[in-house]
Amino acid sequence: MAEINLQEIHDLFISVAHEAGRMMMAATPSYLSSGTKKNSADLVTETDQAVEKMVSNRLLSAYPAFKFIGEETYYPGQKLTEEPTFIVDPIDGTTNFVHTYPAFCISLGLAVNKSAAVGVIYNPFLDELYTGIKGKGSFVTRNGTKLRLPLKQEPEPLKDLSTCLVGTEWGSDRSGNNFAVKTKVFSKLAASKDDGGAMVHSIRSGGSAALNLVLVAAGQQDVFWEGGCWAWDVCAGWCILVEAGGIMVDGNPGDWQPTMEGRSYLAVRGAPSGQRDIVEEMWTVIGDGKMIYES
Repeated sequence: MAEINLQEIHDLFISVAHEAGRMMMAATPSYLSSGTKKNSADLVTETDQAVEKMVSNRLLSAYPAFKFIGEETYYPGQKLTEEPTFIVDPIDGTTNFVHTYPAFCISLGLAVNKSAAVGVIYNPFLDELYTGIKGKGSFVTRNGTKLRLPLKQEPEPLKDLSTCLVGTEWGSDRSGNNFAVKTKVFSKLAASKDDGGAMVHSIRSGGSAALNLVLVAAGQQDVFWEGGCWAWDVCAGWCILVEAGGIMVDGNPGDWQPTMEGRSYLAVRGAPSGQRDIVEEMWTVIGDGKMIYES
């Protein structure tokens, strides 16, 4: 395969993201007439599927030799290979979408050799566009102004978790081992140091893994810890994060080089120092707990 023009794919992603954004906003429940017979679940399913169909048609028409992994068309056993692969979540943050809470987005990623090479994430409700190309940095465009990430040109060193704003998510599976691990870690993150906790600055649950990752990339959130999401939730954000100087490690202790399909992730913002210390402190909080997900 000839050398891939990442800039060209990036530009196509932006065009696709804006089209998807228009589709999402047209289907947002609060904008529908009160007489609609569709319930929220139907709306999400219909919109998810319609957006993914549009995305796959446009991307594969332009790059027919590439592979495609999407949330709505994924099938058990489908694996990411080293071949160029579009990895797409048509609507990340579907619960937010149903409630018209302004934190849902489309996530468009390109993986090459199982590594994130291009990422575009667009929140149509706030008209915020996050973009990244491997080796070329990452950016956010808000109100027509394009800013390089992280937003602070000289980010502060990371000290310890007590100074950190930490993103976490409850997820939809709230039983069994994984839920027990999460609730134990949440409690320990929040608890005072006198009670053996990390006493983090605060905890946020935004409802979208992709948007959590770009907040870490921007430096507006220091850490994001998550288990249970999929490659389409993290591919685009992973690229944007790394290009902003952030790092991604395993959400379970011990693995500094997680895989795209590992389903447990820990993202830490860019900083002149302290990233590894934060990871190790977070892994200490998790302790012997381990989230286990099928992939």
